[in-house]
Amino acid sequence: MKIKNLLAILAALVFSASVSAKQHTGLEIKVNPVKSSIGNDEDVTVKVSIKNRTGEKIDILRWFLPDSDGILEEGIFKVTRDGEAVDYMGPHYKRQAATVADYVLLKPNQKLNFQVELSAIYDFSVEGAYQISMDTGNFELFGLSKPGKSNNQNRNTSMKSDLAADIYVTKVVARKGKPCNPRKEDCGGDGGGGDPVGDVSFTGSCSNSEQNTILSALAAAKDMTNDSVSYLNGNAGSRYTTWFGTYSNSRWNKVSGNFDAIKDALDNEPKTFDCKCNQSYFAYVYPNQPYKIYLCRAFWNARLTGTDSQGGTIIHEMSHYNAVAGTDDIVYGQSGAQNLADSDPNGATNNADSHEYFAENTPNLD
Repeated sequence: MKIKNLLAILAALVFSASVSAKQHTGLEIKVNPVKSSIGNDEDVTVKVSIKNRTGEKIDILRWFLPDSDGILEEGIFKVTRDGEAVDYMGPHYKRQAATVADYVLLKPNQKLNFQVELSAIYDFSVEGAYQISMDTGNFELFGLSKPGKSNNQNRNTSMKSDLAADIYVTKVVARKGKPCNPRKEDCGGDGGGGDPVGDVSFTGSCSNSEQNTILSALAAAKDMTNDSVSYLNGNAGSRYTTWFGTYSNSRWNKVSGNFDAIKDALDNEPKTFDCKCNQSYFAYVYPNQPYKIYLCRAFWNARLTGTDSQGGTIIHEMSHYNAVAGTDDIVYGQSGAQNLADSDPNGATNNADSHEYFAENTPNLD
């Protein structure tokens, strides 16, 4: 039953947690609300604790923890409203494959505590009963520490965890406008950047040199996408099976449809590129805000074509848009993508790097 008086709203949050029976994780996750009574214009904020219940060290990717400002870089929560999925509105990044430096070490019986505000990256603007669960099922979330690993060796990124902690939120709210990610580069003005070129425009003070680089990368992305579409009008060979696994008609059609949509977006939609990101990643996008791509430091250092290229980065990011292919970042890097194709070909058809590496086709496969 709807409540008309929205000046003060009671939010009932019921906590429950489940602990994995899998011996290789042994993590205990707890989620609690910061406040049990939430007013009309207040944010939805939760406190999370993750405790290592094993006698061994466990590594957790920094990407799945808040930064120093309490901001998440990945959608590690699943949110539903009255049983319907609520979209994650935060950024999807293209990153390099994880290395030891990307992990936080959790010693035996050590606990991590953090607080995170969810209203900026999930839409709580519609009244209803919300269920929020923390999802740790991403392939790259955990890597069990092993003795003797060198500092430049990748952790095991093929492990899954079925841990989850749920809170149930009944909340009636009438927010004004859409949530905005609190990063300054996303909530502020566009920062200028030059006149548009055809269907391409620039924000974030892109220099003339950067604009030329972007236009070259966009042309390369179109060439790679055209080649991919042409390949997918033929027969499956090693190029397909390397990145998407064992052939099935449904998976082939999904990948083919994804590249048709990427091609259409590259050829026909107005695209905006923003140059002010100073993070170490390649790029990121907001999946429900086509077609703006934020380019970061690794992009400018990448080659035009080839593995993890500038052109490939644009394909990767284009695939993330819900209006295009709606891909996720399940694994990063060629090794991770190949392992994913072998172990979970359905997942590979939803992985952005798998699409990028298929399009880049280095090494060249038939």
